[in-house]
Amino acid sequence: MIKVAVLGYGTVGSGVVEVIQDNNALISSRLDDSIEVKYILDLREFPGDKNEKLVVHDVNVIMDDPEISVVCETMGGAGAAYEFTKAALNKGKSVCTSNKELVEKHGPELIALARENGCNYLFEASVGGGIPIIRPMNTSLAPEHIDRIMGILNGTTNYMLTRMSEGGVEYDDVLKDAQELGYAERNPEADVEGHDAGRKIAILASLMTGKTVRYEDIYIEGITKIEAVDFAFADRLGRSIKLIASAQDKDGELSAMVAPRMLSKDHPLSGVSDVFNAIYVTGNMLGDVMFYGKGAGKLATASAVVSDVMELAKAARDKVTLPCRWSAERVQLKDCSDNRLSFFVRTASGEADRLKGALKNAREIAQIDGQTGFITDEMSERELSDAVKGMDVRMIRLD
Repeated sequence: MIKVAVLGYGTVGSGVVEVIQDNNALISSRLDDSIEVKYILDLREFPGDKNEKLVVHDVNVIMDDPEISVVCETMGGAGAAYEFTKAALNKGKSVCTSNKELVEKHGPELIALARENGCNYLFEASVGGGIPIIRPMNTSLAPEHIDRIMGILNGTTNYMLTRMSEGGVEYDDVLKDAQELGYAERNPEADVEGHDAGRKIAILASLMTGKTVRYEDIYIEGITKIEAVDFAFADRLGRSIKLIASAQDKDGELSAMVAPRMLSKDHPLSGVSDVFNAIYVTGNMLGDVMFYGKGAGKLATASAVVSDVMELAKAARDKVTLPCRWSAERVQLKDCSDNRLSFFVRTASGEADRLKGALKNAREIAQIDGQTGFITDEMSERELSDAVKGMDVRMIRLD
């Protein structure tokens, strides 16, 4: 029997216990072994909960129990979660997690520590919730040189942009709606400023290169400056606006960023709406492949954690080290200002002639609500910035 401990009985942790218990017969048949949650670590009491007798408050109860072979870390953050993960790995207990912050900050260290102690560290649920992407990156896509990853990696912002596209709804109104529905936190900064997506693309870019891409090195731009008029222009162009996290290897140089983009309506990511996520991967032999599904949510994320539990149980039984190519060597990212692409730009119609003169070959699209929009020729971000310096111009990258 595989005995498991769950660290944290919040949304994801309680979901992990629910998936294991409700799908126990199915999981056991596919694992060829039975699985049981023996402990739940939390500071709180849960009177009346069917699992209240499993709750412990001292992590050492778990660490000192030789029956526990797999630990599910669903606490979040990189403080206690980091210390508890290291303690478990040093005891030879395999660990799986949904904690993107911990994985982004300490992934290579924890993978190496697991190998030193004859166990494994998995983090399928840390990117894309229930969407399988980490394991495919490590296995199915292993023969590929990954040229590019593009993803809609945050359900909150995707929901908000979807609502804004449906009929002139402004940012402040759609944020309030998202908060009322529970999609956005009271302090939504991590989502709307792009930080959540930034940590996730850092993890994917690290797996893409086999080295470490740090979140703080990535250019990140959120959705707070997007207005309803931008969607009117996008509709005129036959495009959608999405917050895209991307990493691209071009001529041996890696660039990574999170920013709104105008996608053509025939781009596979263009139709990803509401709280759904999708990850679009381009390999040098395979070409394009997309992973789509629920990027967050209690049971979707918990299902990914439990899939890792099953992998860890099989690996322990077979005494194997699971593949994950991620070293501590830090990648020097290309300056995004050197990226060459086309841009949508707009300014007050009274400034349109000045903007057109500054951009030379810009093509005017239309005038909408007192704004005039243009599409530029391909140019670098630095060239665009220099050309419009001192002007009140809004810009969205085209893809």
